[in-house]
Amino acid sequence: MSDEPHDDEIESSRAPLLDHLVELRTRLIRCMVAIFLGFILCFIFATQGLTLLLHPFYVAAGLLAVRAQDAKAGGGGDFVHQALAMLNETKNMFLVLAGMKAFPPVPGQVTTVIATAPLEIFFTKVKLALLGAVALSFPVLAQQIYAFVAPGLYKRERRAFLPFLIASPLLFVAGAAMVYFMIMPFLLWFSLSQQIVGVKGISIQLLPKISEYLDQVLSLLLAFGLGFQLPVILALLGMAGMVNSKMLMGGWRFAVAGVVVVAAFITPPDPISQILLSVPVVALYFASVGCVWLIERGRKKEDDAPDATVA
Repeated sequence: MSDEPHDDEIESSRAPLLDHLVELRTRLIRCMVAIFLGFILCFIFATQGLTLLLHPFYVAAGLLAVRAQDAKAGGGGDFVHQALAMLNETKNMFLVLAGMKAFPPVPGQVTTVIATAPLEIFFTKVKLALLGAVALSFPVLAQQIYAFVAPGLYKRERRAFLPFLIASPLLFVAGAAMVYFMIMPFLLWFSLSQQIVGVKGISIQLLPKISEYLDQVLSLLLAFGLGFQLPVILALLGMAGMVNSKMLMGGWRFAVAGVVVVAAFITPPDPISQILLSVPVVALYFASVGCVWLIERGRKKEDDAPDATVA
């Protein structure tokens, strides 16, 4: 008897197959229009978008200038003085990275990026505009997907689905922000510090292609954004009863190994970005165990509620 209201709720939302196909077409058209309008808007501001994505390169050049300035001021000295100078250099670089200290003067050639094909800049702008359009129109896309799926869900399932619909983009943005403000500046600083300039008449400077630079940034944004979805995925699996907190804690070693392996596949082929992705995702894994435990606790309270009422 307790399932009859739920069955009536689903029965009242049923519609003929043709109506579902017409609704699906309508919602797909709305999604396409939203992406098209977003693409036009993003392409108009593609130059500003490229400048924004090049900001981590500028920050990395500033970090390199901080290091050169501190090295010049530190001079030599014994081991203790060198260790203190290194700590001071690390502190100054962190302050610059956090925006709490101004950049020293940066040579103009350090932040130079190049294009080696006639239409490389144009196609880079097109790619950036398309990705920006998907990101800009995501609220519309998510709303259309939810509106299409919601009639087939129970009211309790709709209430459970909405928090994940909100948490997923927020976690993606958190991962992307970590890449933009921390990972990319550090990675580019390390790359710039490997340059060889003016040593016995040899000069090796980092002059990345704009397309390759964009691919590097976007691949890291996507890798960290998807990696930060782990709490959502595990929480959904926990709600479905496919995993539990005891199982997740018991297999944490395998989970850590799996995170490292997946990070090696989805990040660019360098160990720095792989390590920088693995560490926060492993931390999110243990946070996900806590989320699953809370879900289990709430479900147990719901299951015990009818017994308490009968008693």
